[in-house]
Amino acid sequence: MSSSPVPLNQDSQPAIRDNADGSTDENPTRSGLLLVVCGPSGVGKTTIAHTIQEKLNGIFSISMTTRPQSDQEVDGEDYCFISDEQFQAMLQRDEFLEHATVFGRHAYGTPKQPVEDCLAEGRLIILDIDVQGALQVRQSMPQAFMVFILPPSEDELLRRLRSRGREDETVIQRRFAEAKHEINLARSSNAFDEFIVNDDLSRTIEDAIKLVRKRWNAAQSD
Repeated sequence: MSSSPVPLNQDSQPAIRDNADGSTDENPTRSGLLLVVCGPSGVGKTTIAHTIQEKLNGIFSISMTTRPQSDQEVDGEDYCFISDEQFQAMLQRDEFLEHATVFGRHAYGTPKQPVEDCLAEGRLIILDIDVQGALQVRQSMPQAFMVFILPPSEDELLRRLRSRGREDETVIQRRFAEAKHEINLARSSNAFDEFIVNDDLSRTIEDAIKLVRKRWNAAQSD
């Protein structure tokens, strides 16, 4: 999928990825919508989130991270890669909508300003984040539309994790355990508006788009 990222201001301002055609039309008379898409590894949430972006002319929020950039990643498109010092400075200035430190090593965060700007412009802004981050977003922006993507079953999720062929069995079992924990946390949190079972990707995408459109249209009458 091609995209047209907004360049990163190296001081602290992050890039955001626009829809595939690069359009940036503003509609100040329309309320924006913050869509949060969550789900465990292997469930297809990233594919679903990016398809919603394309179909509904949305903007995909790009997270900032302190972890090293891989050879396959593009700064400002996959993530915005910054130093620990830059991240801590932004944290102290309360510039993150949500943030977390993964495995006690590298920090990740969603910058607040691009999200607020997109909402003010009446746009759809999409976050693909984990459950912990989603719970933070729910606290700070209760109007967000929170969707959790579920696998058809635990057995199917494990099969999908193995079919990727990228990791050994030890890592797969760790991801599987993490996935079950995420699902349980999402269900018990009462933070999510919708749970969608991805048993057929095309149908799941159609269902998700219908739900987003319904929520977005409802927001216009609030």
